[in-house]
Amino acid sequence: MAAGGGGRKVPGCSAEHCGVRRDGGGDPHWSRPEARVWTVMLLLGTCLLYCARVTVPICAVALSTYFDWDKKQSGIVLSSFFWGYCLTQIIGGHISDQIGGEKVLLLSASAWGCLTVLTPLLTHITSAHLAFMASSRFLMGLLQGVYFPSLASLLSQKVHESERAFTYSTVGTGSQFGTLVIGGAGSLLLDWYGWESVFYFSGLLTLLWVYCTCKYLLSEKELVIPIDCLMRGLSISKQTKVPWKQLFRKAPIWAVIIAQLSTASTFFTLLSWLPTFFKETFPESKDWVFNVVPWLVAIPTSLFSGFLSDHLISQGYKTITIRKFMQVIGSGVSSVFALCLGQTSSFCKAIVFASASVGLQTFNHSGISVNVQDLAPSCAGLLFGVGNTGGALLGVICVYLAGYLIETTGSWISVFNLVAAVNSIGLCAFLLFGEAQRVDTDSAYMDL
Repeated sequence: MAAGGGGRKVPGCSAEHCGVRRDGGGDPHWSRPEARVWTVMLLLGTCLLYCARVTVPICAVALSTYFDWDKKQSGIVLSSFFWGYCLTQIIGGHISDQIGGEKVLLLSASAWGCLTVLTPLLTHITSAHLAFMASSRFLMGLLQGVYFPSLASLLSQKVHESERAFTYSTVGTGSQFGTLVIGGAGSLLLDWYGWESVFYFSGLLTLLWVYCTCKYLLSEKELVIPIDCLMRGLSISKQTKVPWKQLFRKAPIWAVIIAQLSTASTFFTLLSWLPTFFKETFPESKDWVFNVVPWLVAIPTSLFSGFLSDHLISQGYKTITIRKFMQVIGSGVSSVFALCLGQTSSFCKAIVFASASVGLQTFNHSGISVNVQDLAPSCAGLLFGVGNTGGALLGVICVYLAGYLIETTGSWISVFNLVAAVNSIGLCAFLLFGEAQRVDTDSAYMDL
C-alpha cells in the first residue's frame, strides 16, 4: 500500500511533482485501512526514536564510571541533546507542512539510526570522550528535533478531527513503549555485553524500520523529494495564506506554546534523571524494574486518555473543555505524584509514584498536543516546532539545573520541586487563555 504525502501544495511546485496530494483534489485524509497501518508504523517509529534518545540516560551510570565523570559532567552530556533538539523544531515543522511529514520523518530516522550505531565505535578512537559524547548528543538532538513537528503536521492533514486525540495518543505511546523497550532490553544488554551494545541495538532497529516503511508504505515516486520543492520548503513564502502576524497575536496560541514548553521540559528532566535517581537512592534494586514499570503503566494510560477524550467530545462536550480537563491531569495531578516521589524512602512507593507521574503525563497527548491541531491545522507542524523549541531550550536549563541541584544540595527533593513548579506555570497559562477555535484562517471561527 502506498499512502499519499502529508503536506500542502507549495506555490510554484506542482503537487504531483513534490509527491503531495492537492487539498482540493478529493479527500486528503487517510482511508481507515491506511490510517491503521500508518498509526502502527508511526507508533513503532516513535518507539525507536525514544530507544535511541534514552540510550545515554540508561547508560549514564555506566558511562560515568567508564569515563570517570562527575554529576556536572554527566549533566553536560545529558543536556547537550536539547541544544541540538531546539534548533531544528521550527524548520522541520515548516518543511513538513510543505513537502509532507512522512518524508522528513524517514530522512531524520535514517540519520539518527546511523549516528547511534557509530557512536560507540567513534568513542573508542578519540581521547576527548566528554567533548565527543556531548557533540554526539547535540547532533542526535538536531536529527530528532524534526520528528514531532513532522508528526503533528502529518496527522493534522491526514487524520479526521474526530479521531485525532486517539490517533495521537496511540502514536504517542511509542515514547513510553520505546523507553520501556530500551529500559528492559537495554538494562539486560548493559549487564551482559556493556554499554556499547545498547547503542547498536537501538540504532540497527531504527534502520530496519526505515527500510520497511519505505518499502511497504511509500512508492518510489513518493520517496523522491525534488530539490526545488525542498528549497521552497526551507523558506516561508510571502504568499502563504496563513496570517502569521495575526496568528502570534492570539492569546490561545501563546497559551498552548507556553504549556507545551513547560510539559516538554519537565518530561525531558524526568526522562534524563529518573534512572540515576533510582540507581543512587535504591542501589540494591534491579535496574529493569525502575526502567520498565513506569513506562509500562504509561502505555495504557495514554491509550485511555485518547479514547476518553474522543468519546467525551462525541457526547457533545466542548472540545476546549475536554482539552483543559486532560491537561489538568497531565500537568497538575502528575506533578503531585512527582512531589511524593521526592519524599519517600520506600522503593515500592517510589515505583508507584514514578509510574503515576509518568503515566498521567500522557494525558498531555489529548490536551495541548492536539490543541495545536485544533488551532491551526494548516501550519500545525511549524507551531508545534515553536513550542517544542521552547521546551527543548528550557529542557537544557532544567536538565543541567537538576544535575547542579543534586550535586550542590545532595537531595533529589529540589529536582521534583522544579518539575512541579514548571508544570504549574504551563497549566495555569493554558487554563486561563486556552481555546479550541481555528485561528489560521480569516473566515469566521467555529466554536469548538
